[in-house]
Amino acid sequence: MSKPLKEDYIIRIKSRIEQHVKEPVEKEEKEEFVELMTRGQFVQKGGSYYITYKETETTGYEGCTTTLKIAADGSRVAMLRFGKGGGAGTQLLIEKGKRNLCHYETGYGSMTLGVTADEIECGLTEKGGTAKFGYLLDANSAELVSRNRLEVTVTHVN
Repeated sequence: MSKPLKEDYIIRIKSRIEQHVKEPVEKEEKEEFVELMTRGQFVQKGGSYYITYKETETTGYEGCTTTLKIAADGSRVAMLRFGKGGGAGTQLLIEKGKRNLCHYETGYGSMTLGVTADEIECGLTEKGGTAKFGYLLDANSAELVSRNRLEVTVTHVN
Protein backbone atom coordinates (compact mmCIF):
# COMPACT_ATOMS: atom_id res chain seq x y z
CA MET A 1 0.00 0.00 0.00
CA SER A 2 1.48 3.35 -0.97
CA LYS A 3 1.77 6.23 1.45
CA PRO A 4 0.53 9.74 0.58
CA LEU A 5 3.28 11.69 -1.15
CA LYS A 6 5.04 14.41 0.79
CA GLU A 7 7.62 16.92 -0.37
CA ASP A 8 10.38 15.24 1.63
CA TYR A 9 13.14 15.34 -1.00
CA ILE A 10 15.47 18.09 -2.15
CA ILE A 11 15.43 18.20 -5.94
CA ARG A 12 18.42 19.94 -7.50
CA ILE A 13 18.34 20.57 -11.23
CA LYS A 14 21.18 21.93 -13.32
CA SER A 15 20.25 22.67 -16.90
CA ARG A 16 22.30 23.90 -19.81
CA ILE A 17 20.71 24.99 -23.06
CA GLU A 18 22.75 25.69 -26.17
CA GLN A 19 20.67 27.71 -28.60
CA HIS A 20 21.29 27.20 -32.29
CA VAL A 21 20.79 30.49 -34.09
CA LYS A 22 21.69 31.39 -37.64
CA GLU A 23 22.96 34.93 -37.18
CA PRO A 24 26.33 35.38 -35.45
CA VAL A 25 25.96 36.25 -31.77
CA GLU A 26 28.17 36.33 -28.71
CA LYS A 27 28.79 32.91 -27.15
CA GLU A 28 27.11 34.04 -23.91
CA GLU A 29 23.87 34.65 -25.81
CA LYS A 30 23.90 31.10 -27.18
CA GLU A 31 24.21 29.31 -23.83
CA GLU A 32 21.88 29.47 -20.88
CA PHE A 33 22.52 27.88 -17.49
CA VAL A 34 19.79 27.49 -14.88
CA GLU A 35 20.17 25.90 -11.47
CA LEU A 36 17.15 25.17 -9.32
CA MET A 37 16.96 23.72 -5.83
CA THR A 38 13.51 22.96 -4.48
CA ARG A 39 11.55 20.48 -2.40
CA GLY A 40 9.62 17.79 -4.19
CA GLN A 41 8.38 14.24 -4.30
CA PHE A 42 10.28 11.13 -5.34
CA VAL A 43 8.86 7.65 -5.76
CA GLN A 44 9.78 4.43 -7.55
CA LYS A 45 6.98 2.59 -9.34
CA GLY A 46 7.16 -0.25 -11.84
CA GLY A 47 10.66 0.21 -13.27
CA SER A 48 10.56 4.01 -13.31
CA TYR A 49 11.38 6.85 -10.94
CA TYR A 50 9.01 9.79 -10.62
CA ILE A 51 10.33 13.19 -9.56
CA THR A 52 7.68 15.90 -9.05
CA TYR A 53 8.33 19.52 -8.12
CA LYS A 54 6.80 22.96 -8.41
CA GLU A 55 8.45 25.34 -10.86
CA THR A 56 9.57 28.77 -9.67
CA GLU A 57 10.15 32.20 -11.14
CA THR A 58 13.80 31.16 -11.72
CA THR A 59 12.81 28.68 -14.43
CA GLY A 60 10.23 30.96 -16.02
CA TYR A 61 7.45 28.41 -15.39
CA GLU A 62 6.12 29.70 -12.07
CA GLY A 63 2.72 28.19 -11.24
CA CYS A 64 3.49 24.93 -13.03
CA THR A 65 4.22 21.48 -11.64
CA THR A 66 6.74 19.30 -13.45
CA THR A 67 7.01 15.52 -13.28
CA LEU A 68 10.01 13.64 -14.62
CA LYS A 69 9.45 9.92 -15.23
CA ILE A 70 12.86 8.30 -15.66
CA ALA A 71 13.18 4.65 -16.69
CA ALA A 72 15.49 2.77 -14.32
CA ASP A 73 17.25 1.21 -17.34
CA GLY A 74 18.02 4.65 -18.81
CA SER A 75 16.01 4.01 -21.98
CA ARG A 76 13.62 6.94 -21.71
CA VAL A 77 12.62 10.08 -19.84
CA ALA A 78 9.18 11.68 -19.95
CA MET A 79 8.79 15.29 -18.85
CA LEU A 80 5.28 16.52 -18.13
CA ARG A 81 4.60 20.11 -17.12
CA PHE A 82 1.12 21.31 -16.23
CA GLY A 83 -0.62 24.07 -14.30
CA LYS A 84 -0.86 27.81 -14.77
CA GLY A 85 1.98 29.60 -16.48
CA GLY A 86 3.89 29.88 -19.74
CA GLY A 87 5.07 26.27 -19.94
CA ALA A 88 1.85 24.53 -18.93
CA GLY A 89 0.91 21.61 -21.13
CA THR A 90 4.42 20.63 -22.19
CA GLN A 91 5.00 16.92 -22.80
CA LEU A 92 8.43 15.71 -23.88
CA LEU A 93 9.26 12.07 -24.47
CA ILE A 94 13.00 11.54 -24.66
CA GLU A 95 14.03 8.07 -25.87
CA LYS A 96 17.38 6.63 -26.88
CA GLY A 97 17.62 6.00 -30.62
CA LYS A 98 14.24 7.53 -31.44
CA ARG A 99 12.90 10.93 -32.52
CA ASN A 100 9.53 11.82 -30.97
CA LEU A 101 7.20 14.66 -31.83
CA CYS A 102 6.25 16.51 -28.66
CA HIS A 103 3.89 19.29 -27.67
CA TYR A 104 5.81 22.24 -26.26
CA GLU A 105 4.24 25.33 -24.70
CA THR A 106 6.11 28.62 -24.66
CA GLY A 107 5.15 32.08 -23.43
CA TYR A 108 4.35 32.86 -27.07
CA GLY A 109 2.12 29.89 -27.87
CA SER A 110 2.39 26.18 -28.47
CA MET A 111 4.43 24.29 -31.03
CA THR A 112 5.37 20.78 -32.00
CA LEU A 113 9.07 19.95 -31.78
CA GLY A 114 11.13 16.89 -32.57
CA VAL A 115 12.98 15.49 -29.54
CA THR A 116 15.94 13.10 -29.81
CA ALA A 117 17.95 11.83 -26.83
CA ASP A 118 21.70 12.03 -27.09
CA GLU A 119 22.33 10.65 -23.60
CA ILE A 120 20.36 9.23 -20.67
CA GLU A 121 22.07 8.05 -17.49
CA CYS A 122 20.00 6.87 -14.56
CA GLY A 123 21.93 6.68 -11.31
CA LEU A 124 18.83 6.68 -9.13
CA THR A 125 17.93 4.16 -6.44
CA GLU A 126 14.88 4.07 -4.15
CA LYS A 127 16.86 6.37 -1.82
CA GLY A 128 17.62 9.06 -4.42
CA GLY A 129 20.71 9.77 -6.51
CA THR A 130 21.43 11.50 -9.81
CA ALA A 131 20.08 11.19 -13.34
CA LYS A 132 21.56 12.98 -16.35
CA PHE A 133 20.02 13.34 -19.75
CA GLY A 134 20.56 15.36 -22.87
CA TYR A 135 18.36 15.88 -25.89
CA LEU A 136 18.14 17.79 -29.13
CA LEU A 137 15.10 19.85 -30.07
CA ASP A 138 14.37 20.42 -33.74
CA ALA A 139 11.69 22.20 -35.72
CA ASN A 140 10.35 20.46 -38.84
CA SER A 141 13.06 17.75 -38.58
CA ALA A 142 15.51 20.00 -40.40
CA GLU A 143 16.33 22.91 -38.16
CA LEU A 144 18.14 22.29 -34.88
CA VAL A 145 16.65 24.54 -32.20
CA SER A 146 18.76 23.66 -29.17
CA ARG A 147 20.78 21.04 -27.31
CA ASN A 148 19.58 20.65 -23.73
CA ARG A 149 21.36 18.92 -20.86
CA LEU A 150 19.88 18.28 -17.44
CA GLU A 151 21.33 16.84 -14.28
CA VAL A 152 18.78 16.03 -11.57
CA THR A 153 19.91 15.13 -8.05
CA VAL A 154 17.43 13.79 -5.49
CA THR A 155 18.28 13.79 -1.76
CA HIS A 156 15.99 12.69 1.05
CA VAL A 157 15.39 15.27 3.79
CA ASN A 158 15.73 13.80 7.27
